Amino acid sequence: MDKEIKNAKIIGTMLGIEDHSILTCWLYLNYDGAGQGFGGYALDTYDKVKSGRIGTAFGMEFIRRIMEVVEVEKWEDLTGQYCRVFADHSRVYKIGHIIKDQWFDPDVEFKQGA
Repeated sequence: MDKEIKNAKIIGTMLGIEDHSILTCWLYLNYDGAGQGFGGYALDTYDKVKSGRIGTAFGMEFIRRIMEVVEVEKWEDLTGQYCRVFADHSRVYKIGHIIKDQWFDPDVEFKQGA
């Protein structure tokens, strides 16, 4: 299946600690009956000196960019908002503002040192 741009409603979010104590986040998206998630990136890293996980600049920027693109001031306000996604059947590659040409593509932005 080809990648395509679709309109989506954010029906829920998760910001928390998953398996192996990894901090991550998800946007749960609905496409008029079908659903998909965006996220799952590790927002922290393992620190050998502290023998535990610590937050990263990547993690903070990831959260900030989602909120910036969707135009909310609080993570909690994401639920109920509409956005666009560039996705295929297996993955959401980037999210965008529902009307404006504003996108967040973590793979591109973080390769470029954003």
